[in-house]
Amino acid sequence: MTTPVLSVQELSKVYGEGDAQVRALRGVSLTVERGDYVAIMGASGSGKSTLMNILGCLDVPSSGRYLIDGADVGALEERQLAVLRNRKIGFVFQSFNLIPRMSALANVELPMAYGGVGAAERRARALAALEQVGLSDRVRHEPNELSGGQQQRVAVARALVTAPSLLLADEPTGNLDTASTGDVLEILDRLSASGRTIVIITHEDDVAAHAKRVIRLVDGQIVEDRRQAPVDGPPPRMPEVPA
Repeated sequence: MTTPVLSVQELSKVYGEGDAQVRALRGVSLTVERGDYVAIMGASGSGKSTLMNILGCLDVPSSGRYLIDGADVGALEERQLAVLRNRKIGFVFQSFNLIPRMSALANVELPMAYGGVGAAERRARALAALEQVGLSDRVRHEPNELSGGQQQRVAVARALVTAPSLLLADEPTGNLDTASTGDVLEILDRLSASGRTIVIITHEDDVAAHAKRVIRLVDGQIVEDRRQAPVDGPPPRMPEVPA
């Protein structure tokens, strides 16, 4: 039996104390297998952002266990957590989070620079990742020279370049127009078809429709966890970024 990419057991998160106490998560348990494509949905205040921060090792639960690739995150020291975030998780944020005065290529190389990858290998892998998202002709452009959709595709390339176990996307189409949203979702669909494990946080039904599985949160609890056939069927496979 293969080890799940994610295993969350009775996860709770409490903010504040006394009368000001807020229970953001209430005993959440879920497992995400390798190659799954999961949409986590919920209204504002449902706990989905808190869950995303814990899954991304950006926050810690008040109680419960979180394992990624079998490693108990709660047992790791801060340095070990930083290494795990760099190697195991690729982040895609709503606001892109690109470095303004760096080229697309340099932005994509950045996680590998932190990970100690040599310059020649960084360059080769970053170019391959940018080709994978259709931006081979924009490698020297800085973020302000790119459209919102192109910036988000750079962010996806940056997330992919370390060959992470998990691609974690937080409202990745929230700042995009309809056409750019379609471009980014098509890339995620192709990544899913090539075996990537993807967890996407969204409040939009048309975005969640691309996932294989939908988890819905209400008041910090899972109220729905269902499988579905993604829209338009499986897209063509796309080449992997060299590991």
